[in-house]
Amino acid sequence: MNLTTALIIAGGVAAIVWVNWYFFFAGRRTSAAPVASGEQVIIVNGGYSPATVKVKAGKLVRLVFDRRDTGACSDEVVFPDFGIRRFIPTGQKTTIEITPALPGRYEFTCGMSMHRGAIVAEA
Repeated sequence: MNLTTALIIAGGVAAIVWVNWYFFFAGRRTSAAPVASGEQVIIVNGGYSPATVKVKAGKLVRLVFDRRDTGACSDEVVFPDFGIRRFIPTGQKTTIEITPALPGRYEFTCGMSMHRGAIVAEA
């Protein structure tokens, strides 16, 4: 194996490690949903921000997805625990209402499960 081949292999391994870190381990912001208004805005711009939203269990939560990008991955959001799968048009706000009955973590993803977020319901 010559130096060029070794550098190409090392670059490929580094790229694979970075992609896995970014999608599965990178830190995401957490935000507490305001209890008074019951509305939490999630910005969809290449991912979810904030990715984790803290709410009160048993209360209605209104998530407003404000999609700002045109990437195919962010055109849908899926809440498996609530049986919700919704299209999110670019440049528009899409409201999703859920009521997490019990304390716990409720995941949501894009249609391809690459972008991830969570609702953390607390007592």
